[in-house]
Amino acid sequence: MSEATAKKPDVDQRTVKRAVWASAMGNATEWYDYGVFTSGAIATSIGTVFFPGEGNAVLKSLALVAVGFVVRPFGGAFFGPLGDKLGRQKVLAITILLMSGCTFLVGVLPTYAGSYSMGIGAPIAILLLRLIQGFSTGGEYGGAATFIAEYAPTKRRGFFGSFLEFGTLSGYVLGNVVVLAVTLSLPMDQVEAWGWRIPFFVALPLGLIGLYLRSRLEDTPEFKRLEAAGEKPEKAPLKETFTRNWRMILNLIGIVLLLNIADYMLLTTMPTYFTDTLHINDNTSTLIIIGVELVQMAIILPLGGLSDRIGRKPLLLTAAIGFLVLSWPCIKLMQSGSILWLIVGFGIVALLLVLMLAVIGSTFPAMFPTRVRYGSFAIGYNVSTSLFGGTCGVVVTALIQSTGNKDWPAYYLIIAAAIALIPIIKIPETARVPIEEIDTSDSGGKLAGATR
Repeated sequence: MSEATAKKPDVDQRTVKRAVWASAMGNATEWYDYGVFTSGAIATSIGTVFFPGEGNAVLKSLALVAVGFVVRPFGGAFFGPLGDKLGRQKVLAITILLMSGCTFLVGVLPTYAGSYSMGIGAPIAILLLRLIQGFSTGGEYGGAATFIAEYAPTKRRGFFGSFLEFGTLSGYVLGNVVVLAVTLSLPMDQVEAWGWRIPFFVALPLGLIGLYLRSRLEDTPEFKRLEAAGEKPEKAPLKETFTRNWRMILNLIGIVLLLNIADYMLLTTMPTYFTDTLHINDNTSTLIIIGVELVQMAIILPLGGLSDRIGRKPLLLTAAIGFLVLSWPCIKLMQSGSILWLIVGFGIVALLLVLMLAVIGSTFPAMFPTRVRYGSFAIGYNVSTSLFGGTCGVVVTALIQSTGNKDWPAYYLIIAAAIALIPIIKIPETARVPIEEIDTSDSGGKLAGATR
């Protein structure tokens, strides 16, 4: 196979670990933003101070989150092929700065009314920031996962890849902790007046730390190997990405459909589901979510290591079948009126989700050859995320409010799991395949030219 003609440069373990943390920081920054934006108190404040008129303030805030997802596929189509042409490190430095900067600027925006206001310019300004944030996020995740996968040794790619979603959970927990600290420290009228701004300020130092870590690293050994072999694309390979890898991109879209519906259901929809639908206190809801996410953080790295031994597909299949069978019973437990049973139901769904989170950082990059890895991943991932993940909170909340049926979160998960089972079965197992040997181009979704 042509891409294996040049030897992959050796990398010491210290550099691998630095690369892993630099990548995970981007995910932490991205999900810190979601953690802040979707928490009950902050979501209510954002919907109230930036938009005129009556109406559901939480739904307005969730709609802002969803709007950012509209442009994510365009960000993926722009930054992904650019990362395949220029290198992963350069593009990732840009995306983390844009993400953290946009989140920070939300905290300094004038509101619609009041002494520090700009009228109709306020909703327009926050909408523009969400669009820029979504565009830059479109290039972040695929690049960060690619960065880790191309640095990690073959036998530990699952373990190191799980740090990517460890960053997701860390960022989301940090966002919830900061929001909780603000709401416990200030009366609600002060939170709505100015306290809601405080969590957004934290995003900038997070982004600067990530930028510093990334700027101290060279590009990945796999990208440098491609350069040495003379096979680095001269132009951003957008056409090649689609024409030769469309089957595997479709498989990716199908798996990401379940991943992100489950992810955004638990992390961005459930906080408002608990408070608005189940009428649980904001702080109680936040504490439950933080506690469950800490458990997820405790087990995600061992699960990533487990996938290096037994493969990625067993964990993915277990998660998909689990969502298919257990989503409705778990929602019923959450609706029981008992905090204990709510935690049990939420915890089971969270456990199924972490089975997927533990392996996607090693599974998705290995679905594509190096030459178009960043672009193929970024495009497929963001198309699916934009259509199904980012809209999850708005759609489910609207369905519950329009029908009065509180079971919509379960129905959504069941449908997603049924769809995702097909591509999970179809994709090749790449747990013990060196990243430089992976080639699925023109292969009908099979692993071509690689030996175990």
